[in-house]
Amino acid sequence: MFLSRKIFVGAVTVIFLLANTAAGAFAAQIKKIDLEDAIQLSLSNNLDLQSQRIDVELAKNSVKIANRLQNPEFNFFYNLGTAGRSEPQQIGLRDVVELGKRSPRKKLAKSELYKKEIEVKMSEFTLEMDVRETYVDLVCAKTILNDLKEQQTVLEELSHAAQKRFESGKTSQTDVLQAQIALNKLAAKVNIARSALQAARNDFNKALNIKEDSDVIYDTKEDMLPGETVFIALKTPDFNTKLPEFDKIAAKALEKRLDIKAAKQEIDIAQKNLTVVSRQKVPNLELAGGYSFLPSSHADSGKYESGAYIGASLMNLPLLYSYKPEIKNAKLQIEQAQIKYESAKNKALKDLNTAYERLLTSQANLIFYKNKLVKDSEELIKISKKNYQDGKADLTSVIVMEESYREILAGYDAALADYYTDWIDFLREVNAEDFNLFNENL
Repeated sequence: MFLSRKIFVGAVTVIFLLANTAAGAFAAQIKKIDLEDAIQLSLSNNLDLQSQRIDVELAKNSVKIANRLQNPEFNFFYNLGTAGRSEPQQIGLRDVVELGKRSPRKKLAKSELYKKEIEVKMSEFTLEMDVRETYVDLVCAKTILNDLKEQQTVLEELSHAAQKRFESGKTSQTDVLQAQIALNKLAAKVNIARSALQAARNDFNKALNIKEDSDVIYDTKEDMLPGETVFIALKTPDFNTKLPEFDKIAAKALEKRLDIKAAKQEIDIAQKNLTVVSRQKVPNLELAGGYSFLPSSHADSGKYESGAYIGASLMNLPLLYSYKPEIKNAKLQIEQAQIKYESAKNKALKDLNTAYERLLTSQANLIFYKNKLVKDSEELIKISKKNYQDGKADLTSVIVMEESYREILAGYDAALADYYTDWIDFLREVNAEDFNLFNENL
């Protein structure tokens, strides 16, 4: 009695959750888009990317700031008291001229701007790969659900056949119960697959990160992974194509990596920063000039006297402090940037090798599943199903065979998904969305 009550409560809970899920899905508008549209949509409207692109605009303004001229000072000197009767009054300007500083500072700002542009390209590329990966994951989740539904149809047919054979006296009620149990077990897996599908759809929309109406949910155009047209649509090479040797693609791949370009740019920034720091030792020149006058009541001649004044001075003479610590730090930063650059290249080569080996493995697994296991299992399950309907096989054997086929099909789906995602991981390591793996000129 207690067990029945638990089952009842559990069933009510499942129905309630499914009802809420269905209501939420009904309230939201599902909009299907293909992979290319998803990528372009995210590149144009992704909120994180929009925020980072502002960094480039900020860096452009920093170039203008670095190239600025010093604003002049307006001075007015009026002598009071007895001194004012013999000394001229002055009105003029004073300005500081930076010697050898402005040009290096501007070059440093430009170098930092270029690094920001590289970082935005890296973010755009990472976003594109994230969209591709979540897109494929969503199609994969839909594929798994569709395969389970197909297996559910097979079990429903077997259950119907068992019921007919029982009604005709050709088998016992055990077959009917056994078929129903197998069908219920599969129904639980279908519900889990539906939940996984919803999670994959949420991840896809999270990757897009678009400020849209809350009642719009984006979905993939494709509902199944297999098929040559899908390979083309998902920008993935045919798994039957032989991959070139690793050495043939490594050099070209490393040239395209944006993180290596960014690390190299850090060296350029550090070198330009050393120039900026070193130029602090150069004194600044202060220039002053203006108009001077002496009222007639104060002049010995009894007339209004006018004239001008000019002046110059050197500022910040490096006598007491010569900026040695700053210069030493700037040199250390160059050394540090060079080490990071070499480290980035070493790690990139190892990561690329790992991604390449994984792609080879997933390709081999997919070919084995496609050409051997799936094909043979499909034929075998058809024969077993017909034999049971004709009374030539028992239901237990057919169900065991069906479960084995389901495991093989799940393995094939996983192998197919691995091939797609491993290709995307490979593209991540070469930092190129349009990398031609099969180019003879590699």
